[in-house]
Amino acid sequence: MKITVLVPTFRRPDDLTRCLAALERQRRAPDEVVVIARPDDAATHACLRAHLAARRLPLVVALVDVPGQVAALNRGLDAARGDVIAITDDDAAPHADWVQRIEAHFAADPHLGALGGRDWVHEKGGVLSGSQPLVGKLTPSGRIIGNHHLGVGGAREVDVLKGANMSYRRAAVRTIRFDTRLRGAGAQVHNDMAFSMSVKKAGWKLVYDPRVAVDHFPAERHDDDRRDAQTMTAIRNAAYNLHLILRAQLPPLRRETAWWWYTLVGTRVYPGAVHAVLALLARRQTQWLRWKAVRTGAREARRALL
Repeated sequence: MKITVLVPTFRRPDDLTRCLAALERQRRAPDEVVVIARPDDAATHACLRAHLAARRLPLVVALVDVPGQVAALNRGLDAARGDVIAITDDDAAPHADWVQRIEAHFAADPHLGALGGRDWVHEKGGVLSGSQPLVGKLTPSGRIIGNHHLGVGGAREVDVLKGANMSYRRAAVRTIRFDTRLRGAGAQVHNDMAFSMSVKKAGWKLVYDPRVAVDHFPAERHDDDRRDAQTMTAIRNAAYNLHLILRAQLPPLRRETAWWWYTLVGTRVYPGAVHAVLALLARRQTQWLRWKAVRTGAREARRALL
């Protein structure tokens, strides 16, 4: 079994160096490491030239002109030659047994289409060390339960995977690509959800095993979807992506249930009518504006798939 690792990157040479160093330390070496970069990203290419000269990894550089993770990951899928395609972020560092555990899972179960694992998040000088048994589930209401960075317990089937740590059997994604309809110029929020749900919809098993782990050092994003301060455009785009995915992936009754649950109730990230009323009463202008951006994005996604 040949394993390809995909690493999309943009203007994070120090993070990329740490990621590639972690891949060099794998107990079971990857057969191919494909780094997807923009042609005009000079700092990244300087970093890659150093690694290519060292020849410590079977490194391939794939160029992509279109901005955003979706185009980068699709370019990587087209370039990959492995039987299993493992994906991680440039700001992540896989544990030394990462590739070894990925290979063991896919070798043991021919019905396994995709595998995810825990990303140990490093921030503010520490590591998020909480624990959650429920990971990667889509509730009947359409609410997403992530918790991939806090998962504990044994391996189990899930509904969605997280982009910082997910792997796919080539046979499962031969005709599936990341959704080019998703909005955003950089992160294109929920692209991992759309892709993993497409694999499950095609009849493959999705599994999460917290022992298949990476260290994650969330880095700066070079677009509207900043980690520290999202713009209203980024919020509208994220809501658009969420509702586009739910409408594309769910059967009719579930998609309408999800639409009305998000419209009336929602979450802190995607507030519904209840949150809007409370924001008005408490005069929380930012939350009120967030609700307006979310509803705009949701309506635009609904119209896009009519």
